[in-house]
Amino acid sequence: MLNVEHLKFRYAKASEPTLHDVTFSIDKGEVFGLLGPSGAGKSTTQRILMRQLRGYDGKVQMFGQNITDLDRTFYDRIGVSFELPALYQRLTARENLQLFSALYSGATMPVNECLALVDLEEDADKRVESFSKGMKMRLNLCRALLHDPEFLFLDEPTTGQDPARARITRDLILRLKAQGKTIFLTTHNMAEADEICDQVAFLHNGRIPLIGSPADLKHRFGKRTLEVTTASAQPNQIYEFAMQDIGRNQEFLELMHNDDILSLHTKEASLDDVFIKVVNQ
Repeated sequence: MLNVEHLKFRYAKASEPTLHDVTFSIDKGEVFGLLGPSGAGKSTTQRILMRQLRGYDGKVQMFGQNITDLDRTFYDRIGVSFELPALYQRLTARENLQLFSALYSGATMPVNECLALVDLEEDADKRVESFSKGMKMRLNLCRALLHDPEFLFLDEPTTGQDPARARITRDLILRLKAQGKTIFLTTHNMAEADEICDQVAFLHNGRIPLIGSPADLKHRFGKRTLEVTTASAQPNQIYEFAMQDIGRNQEFLELMHNDDILSLHTKEASLDDVFIKVVNQ
């Protein structure tokens, strides 16, 4: 669905390139997370992919063509939810979506149906200026989904949302994936990326030093040990065992016969751990 090879970009008057040599690909129906610290080049990469920036070096192909060769129907095939909501504050949620619907040449989703996807149906006739930041982010996502695009760019989609609302948004992203949508996600929320991304790339200083599935990266950077917490004579005592030959470790086997085990945890790294190691290399 998307193929990026040796992407380089320098802003006018900048002393150094923002992107040095970025290469990655995204398959159809995949959720791809681009992770990295502020200033790493995530927004620049996204703007190039959305055809907002030109003058780059390298190759960018989407839908099987170079993006410079695609006509304006390209914008009917992508949906964009920006980190800062682009909405008309004095219009209601319904009026905003009706306005944006009119910009597309093809059929769009019924407004109420779209609002129901993000639990905003009861707020359809309220002015956007009265919305919280989280509500605006959900309406922003509605705007991106209106025309049933094949490819979605989601920038920090759960910003400003409480845990329950963020769960609704994450579940929606996974449903869109199940429908065959391809999703390019930029986020600072490592737990969210871990949960919904098939593949993540860490962008740092304009380069991608690490890319892979969250599970593979956590195992690669973690310890191959098992932590056992018990409620024995010493309250909440913690034991740690090497995973290698654990089935023949007599101390571990004896511990498994006890009935006071509180928890068992493998010690793989979190994506936060991976992120910190990558940016500090």
